[in-house]
Amino acid sequence: MRDAYHEELDSIGDGLVEMARLVGSAIGRATTAILDSDLKLAESVIEADKKVDELQHDLEARAIALLARQQPVATDLRIVVTSLRMSADLERSGDLAQHVAKLARLRFPNRAVPYDLHATILEMGQLAQRLMAKAAEVLVTKDVDLALQLEQDDDDMDLLHRTLFQHLIDERWKHGIETAVDVTLLGRYYERYADHAVAVAKRVVYLVTGEHADELQPDIQPVTGTEGV
Repeated sequence: MRDAYHEELDSIGDGLVEMARLVGSAIGRATTAILDSDLKLAESVIEADKKVDELQHDLEARAIALLARQQPVATDLRIVVTSLRMSADLERSGDLAQHVAKLARLRFPNRAVPYDLHATILEMGQLAQRLMAKAAEVLVTKDVDLALQLEQDDDDMDLLHRTLFQHLIDERWKHGIETAVDVTLLGRYYERYADHAVAVAKRVVYLVTGEHADELQPDIQPVTGTEGV
């Protein structure tokens, strides 16, 4: 019975890794669809999100069944509860990739992203995919140090998001209100996607250590220029 129980715990972890890999692929393909105005690719991303939803529902059902049957405590309880939260983060990541694809479909055959912003959106999409790939690796390896790196990596996404916003408020913006709204939404989708990847990594830290990631980050004191005065 205990062997079956731990096999079920392992299978929940495997399901999370599969979800992470699926949503990582989804954001990469959605980025290509939005930049190339590729309707077929956008439709495939939208359709593939059903698989992510199915995985989440299955994972939730198995986790709840484990809670009911086994009444786990200590570390095992932490695994089950944290897995439920991570599955929600990953499902939401899939939704955000789907939103990018739906915007590509909405604007087809036109392009939602002006050419002068292609490089920024491409970089955001590639970074989002790398962050989720790293989150998947953390799920497999349970590497706390790697997990803690994701929050630093997310700073790059925040910088790209601010860069995008600067384009929107520039008085030289010439692409109209509709495109400004589209680009604003895209920036938010990628920024939130990255946040969910970071959240998954933070939850792995809690799963492994029993401590929240913020408690393990070193305190960095701001430089005031008054030292020694």
